[in-house]
Amino acid sequence: MKLIINIKPFSFDLTRKLITSKGIIHKKIGLLLQIKDSNGNYGWGEVSPIEKKELEKSIESLDFIGKQTTKDSIENYLFELPGALAFGLGSCLADLESLTHRKLNLEGFDDAKSAYLLPTDIDPLESIRKYVDESNEKKSSCTIKWKVSHLENNFKEEKTLQKILDILPNNFKLRIDPNGGWSRQKAQEWINELKNEPRLEWIEQPLPSKDIEGLFSLATQIPIALDESLVEFPYLRKTWKSWQIRRPALDGDPRLLLKEIEQEDSQTVISTAFETGIGRRWVNHLAARQVKGGNPRAPGLAPGWCPKGPLFNNNPKLVWEAV
Repeated sequence: MKLIINIKPFSFDLTRKLITSKGIIHKKIGLLLQIKDSNGNYGWGEVSPIEKKELEKSIESLDFIGKQTTKDSIENYLFELPGALAFGLGSCLADLESLTHRKLNLEGFDDAKSAYLLPTDIDPLESIRKYVDESNEKKSSCTIKWKVSHLENNFKEEKTLQKILDILPNNFKLRIDPNGGWSRQKAQEWINELKNEPRLEWIEQPLPSKDIEGLFSLATQIPIALDESLVEFPYLRKTWKSWQIRRPALDGDPRLLLKEIEQEDSQTVISTAFETGIGRRWVNHLAARQVKGGNPRAPGLAPGWCPKGPLFNNNPKLVWEAV
């Protein structure tokens, strides 16, 4: 079947800057994809990488594929493409398959059930106190994610950890995310503090993505979830037997991730890369499927970090028209 690929660039500012050990994220830039088949059906996708280099590679790949192509041609290329582009094209093909072959009803997800991402530009204690009070009233998620080892913090994180544990209710869970910013020695110091802490859900990507040996070693002592390592070394998705943080918008064809999530022993958790409404359709659907599986965990959807407006509508046609 012949296909026509249309492309629109988009950009938006986050509602507040996200500070991590890797740098500061305050703006998202990407591409919206619209694929039209020879019957006049439309598929919708988004290319929304975090890294500028991956966006550049995606644009080069789209130039190579061309404006007119076929479904078979795209399917053959998907495994060779940057993950963000494979996500966008795979999303488009899934829409077209849903219209012409087997119906796929993308499920929504209640943001209140997402883990709460603490602001990274202020002391987290007041944010935790406020969120705990609000969650009791609204029956929101009892999971908090704390990004540590970032560039502009002006307080001692080890001391802050103890203060967080002093105020965190027993029914809450804490995820700590250094974004690969710790050394092995630093990671061991934190593990020594946390190894008997029942409210710790996991430490996410404590070491640089390439330190696979160190990550496996830490995982024998405390729950460790991988994120960046899975993007850089996709083979780990099959060999890492603990929690995996998967950001669909960076991960490749979402149809494959859906199959993984629906396996009974899946330890996959869905996380956002800050998408428009087009990409968020699949992120929400995958999150909804994960929490209905055998190992449900609150996804990391960062509610409130993206602005409101038509760019974030769950109707892809309205998102396309808003750009």
